[in-house]
Amino acid sequence: MENWMKLVFDARSRNEAFARLCAAGFASQLDLTITDINDIKTAVSEAVTNAIIHGYQSQSGQVILEGSYDRHRIIFRIQDGGVGIPDIEQARQPLFTSRPDLERSGMGFTVMETFMDAVEVRSVAGQGTTVTLTKYLQGQENRNVS
Repeated sequence: MENWMKLVFDARSRNEAFARLCAAGFASQLDLTITDINDIKTAVSEAVTNAIIHGYQSQSGQVILEGSYDRHRIIFRIQDGGVGIPDIEQARQPLFTSRPDLERSGMGFTVMETFMDAVEVRSVAGQGTTVTLTKYLQGQENRNVS
């Protein structure tokens, strides 16, 4: 990787905007369009919100946001040490939410998949979840969602 950053913050909803701005600032170092930067901000925002709301379920904890890039792609990893996702495939289905009590829309992963070129989710029950978001830089091939 040509450059990287790591940010650790408290799992509070008010820190979602902070993470979003940090991701945008990091991405702005590259020759990206405003649309690409907005896509990144939206996807990172969704992943951080999921970590806070679903991962920790109103309990305290930390969210880790890592970013890196090379000449082919920019990657963001959002990690929590929360409850984990019991069924990742189910969680990725549009309109599924583990928090209907909060009137969540269940579109977080769908939004991430719409705005990024690849989305990877790894989770272990009781240990947390890591979401990896990848956007390929202009002219790069092999764009797909995994």
